[in-house]
Amino acid sequence: MIVPMKKVSLIIMGDKKSETLKKLRKLGILHIESVEGSGKKLEELKERVSLLESALFSISEKKNKKIKQENIDVSKAISVSKEIVALEDEKKHCSAEKLSLITELERLSGWGELDPEKLNGLAEKGVDISLYEMPKAEYENLGENIKTLSLQKTKSSVKFLLIKSGFEGEDEVIDSLKIYRLEMPGISTIEIKQKIENLNNRVNEIDKKISSFAGCADGIKKAIKSCEKEIEFEVYATGMASENLSDVTVAYFTGYVEEENLDRLKQTAKDNSWGLLVEEPTEEDNVPTKLKNNKFVSLIYPLTDFLGTVPGYFEYDISGWFLAFILIFFGIIFGDGGYGLLISAVTGVLIAKPLASKKKVPPAFLLIGLFGLSTILWGTLTCTWFGLSPEQLPEWLQKLSVPVISNVYADRIWYPFWTNGEYGLTTAQNLQIFCFSLALVQLTVAHIKVAARNRKSIKILGDIGSIMQLVGIFYVVLSFVVNAEVFSFGLVIGGIPVGTVALTLVIAGFVMSFIFSNYEGNIVKSIIESLKNIVSVLLGVVNVFSDIVSYIRLWAVGLAGAAISATVNELASPLLGNFLFMIIAIVLLVFGHGLNMILNVLSVIVHGIRLNTLEFSSHLDMSWSGHKFKPFEEQIEN
Repeated sequence: MIVPMKKVSLIIMGDKKSETLKKLRKLGILHIESVEGSGKKLEELKERVSLLESALFSISEKKNKKIKQENIDVSKAISVSKEIVALEDEKKHCSAEKLSLITELERLSGWGELDPEKLNGLAEKGVDISLYEMPKAEYENLGENIKTLSLQKTKSSVKFLLIKSGFEGEDEVIDSLKIYRLEMPGISTIEIKQKIENLNNRVNEIDKKISSFAGCADGIKKAIKSCEKEIEFEVYATGMASENLSDVTVAYFTGYVEEENLDRLKQTAKDNSWGLLVEEPTEEDNVPTKLKNNKFVSLIYPLTDFLGTVPGYFEYDISGWFLAFILIFFGIIFGDGGYGLLISAVTGVLIAKPLASKKKVPPAFLLIGLFGLSTILWGTLTCTWFGLSPEQLPEWLQKLSVPVISNVYADRIWYPFWTNGEYGLTTAQNLQIFCFSLALVQLTVAHIKVAARNRKSIKILGDIGSIMQLVGIFYVVLSFVVNAEVFSFGLVIGGIPVGTVALTLVIAGFVMSFIFSNYEGNIVKSIIESLKNIVSVLLGVVNVFSDIVSYIRLWAVGLAGAAISATVNELASPLLGNFLFMIIAIVLLVFGHGLNMILNVLSVIVHGIRLNTLEFSSHLDMSWSGHKFKPFEEQIEN
């Protein structure tokens, strides 16, 4: 359920901000509405966090799990972080300089060992030498007056020395060749190589030094949390609104408290002479959401936290329904009992470790274990195990399956009693019906929850109309998508014209929804509102049809996964008969089935979760617009 909240406003003396916040943080029950803080101290704290995070990132890349963590305080963590960041800056400088030298060395690579000092020494003695590289044709046209010494010739170019002889007009000729002249390095190539080696050694030294701080990682993490708490405190302290009343300054802010903790806040306010205003939250308020469920339903929280989905305070807590349906969807999408056994076995090991050390089992492990059991159950019902054909499985496994959806009877046609053996359904069509039935159940649950909320208003008639549409369109889907002969609109069972009833439900449900869905105390206004949105209202019927059909994705994705696992088996089976190729076959089976399981995980995220957060939620008018209840409290040590 969504825990009931109260909106509270606290009024305090302007000079008591810090004192009040310290007491509220110690109390730890008030979610303070976000404000914009400012000030030099706040900026310094943010810079400190940035420094700590940069240092943590540097040592996390080099952290070894075997390294014992040191117990360091915030001051030590900051000091260490400054040193790490300084080392990282030096490393970046070294790397940039090394890259520049390597680039210079590559530029000079075709000239051998060069030493500009020696050339300068020759110039001082009157021998002015410069180096050039130019097209071969132009080199041959230089003329006899230009003294050169060819160093290297190719089909297209020539590297050469040009020795200045001092003839008239020589400077003009040399100036025309400047585009081909080699710019001499500042130091010799030998010195460049030595510098690169020295820089490499320094980078290695820096890496070792940074690695030596790996034992400070946990201490830095704690320092980050501590600074974040200080930032939170400073934001509230500096962002709190203030008013000057005569000679007195008062400050005030708004927050939210759980209804069950309201008396504690009232007593604290009374003891400290705070002004306290308590109100019921309205839909205009940014009320935080706190969910409270039993231990079993709470197993869904790791998944919803991963997705970042939080229902709005005035929306619904669908945690229980989310868990129930995602388990079913997971089982159908994975579809293979063998995969379920693997998931359960791995999860069993993960659960056993904390149990053996008498620690709390992470809820995520329990949730994954449930996913494994769900997959085993579906694999048992359909007789699907590691992509093997039913003939390859023990007879007792075949008998455990449910005939109408089992692979054992995949080629059988099932004749419903009302068809008199004239029209039948395949196993695949039975699975489609099962998926559409899931849609009917889940979407009906959504409308029942909405109807329950409107039970004191005649608006509930609009919700009942939506349920009627849902049931009628369900039959339309069976006729259009599954089998038009078996589910014909002229079908009569026990004197009841099923097809006619379905169409009547759609029409009557549409009328009821049209009249009452926008009811807010006046039926005429409700009808006018529906007329204003007539296009959306009409499209709503189409959306119901598409939402039900959308559940066929469960069958389709499960079928694709089964086809992949069967194909992997077919590719590997010929190799298993030969001892020499057995290792290749095993690798192929592990890789193929492993890849298929990864694809199935992605399918669950894309398709299984979508059905809960989109189709199901849209029928609840949920937008997942909430944010978590986070009380202002003392730092909790891990």
